[in-house]
Amino acid sequence: MEYRIETDSMGEVKVPSWAFYGAQTQRAVDNFKISDLVMPMEVIRALALIKWAAAKTNEALGLLDSKIAGAIADAALRIVNGEIPQEHFPVDVFQTGSGTSTNMNVNEVIANLAIAALGGQMGSKHPVHPNDHVNKGQSSNDTIPTAIHIAAVLALDRDAIPALKELHRSLAAKAQEFDDVLKIGRTHLQDATPIRLGQEFSGYARQVELGIRRLEQAREGLLELALGGTAVGTGVNTHPEFARRTIALIAERTGIPFREAENHFEAQAAKDAVVFASGALKTVATSLMKIANDIRWLGSGPRCGLGEILLPELQPGSSIMPGKVNPVIPEAVIQAAAQVTGNDLAITIGGQWGNFELNVMMPMMAHNLLQSIALVASAARAFKEKCIDGIQADRKRCESMIEQSLALVTPLAKVIGYDRAAEIAKEAYQTGRTVRDLAREKGVLPEDQLAKVLDPKAMTRPSA
Repeated sequence: MEYRIETDSMGEVKVPSWAFYGAQTQRAVDNFKISDLVMPMEVIRALALIKWAAAKTNEALGLLDSKIAGAIADAALRIVNGEIPQEHFPVDVFQTGSGTSTNMNVNEVIANLAIAALGGQMGSKHPVHPNDHVNKGQSSNDTIPTAIHIAAVLALDRDAIPALKELHRSLAAKAQEFDDVLKIGRTHLQDATPIRLGQEFSGYARQVELGIRRLEQAREGLLELALGGTAVGTGVNTHPEFARRTIALIAERTGIPFREAENHFEAQAAKDAVVFASGALKTVATSLMKIANDIRWLGSGPRCGLGEILLPELQPGSSIMPGKVNPVIPEAVIQAAAQVTGNDLAITIGGQWGNFELNVMMPMMAHNLLQSIALVASAARAFKEKCIDGIQADRKRCESMIEQSLALVTPLAKVIGYDRAAEIAKEAYQTGRTVRDLAREKGVLPEDQLAKVLDPKAMTRPSA
């Protein structure tokens, strides 16, 4: 591999000749050989957006030459627009806890792109310097938390919330479609009183609807940006108007009402908004796991399980049992939900590491938060498209299971008393007969009254 020699405050470093990054990035690559995880490109693009807006602001404030500011802004937008591939952003997620290496990675890439555009030599730091010009008025300690918030809001708006809205619509449609399908309810995994399949699905739809609300509430907290606090929250080395102007440009470009943090010391020392957002994602994941597991059980069989619904058949389910088809999408959703839950625990621990004026777990928190958003979005979308939309009800199976259920005795207790109703239930279980047959045989009620009391549909709504 061919190299060029770059320098930083610690001396010379060999940098691959093809790389847009520089010496500090290369040191990070050499030092942090921890995993195969690199900072999500959503965070990289958010950082580049900050650098674009910062260059514009510094130019407007008379702090940066217009030629240099323009070159920085143009280079930053190339990253924002996805023109610069991941290979130029190679720093491991598990790095210095402030994310300084990632911030400098972006600074160096932008500086070298700008230098090349101005006809200079990459790595020369002339006429564009990664610290003096690209990072002007900023610190890793305020740009990294700002980038995390921006990236998370953009991902929620683009992916997670729309995907969940689609899933909600699908579940609500199934609730309406199945509203007349009577089936047995279950509590403690035991037969309970009848319910309509549509009612069951309406519960799932409501879970997702409330999950969307929780994410929207978490999103609100992420709109506050730490930019302007620089090193410790005091704003040292930055213009008093820098943060307000820069954030206004970011808000204008994204169409999202980002705003400067009310308290920069909270914004840099704590990551409570990220922890809260992760908690909301975990709650959504918990809902998806519950729904997916219910659907997995409701579709179990096809002959020796519950078999009350029919799931779309997507692929062969066994390498040894011909004809077997498995609930692959619900199981994929369950696994994705488990990963989101694990991510949340790591983020929770990360939030506890706000030592004095700086949190030192930000890169890991950024990675986990963005991964959780992506998993919730993709799992919800696959669940809707490849499972929920294609579910059918097995009406005959649902009806036959109601008639066989001992829970059918429940409304009788209101008329003939709990103890006598319990005796009928026990005898029905011992003999294999239905509650209806035994009640008729024992003459506990006139036939017309018995039919009214044991009407499964009437049991699916409140009664006096």
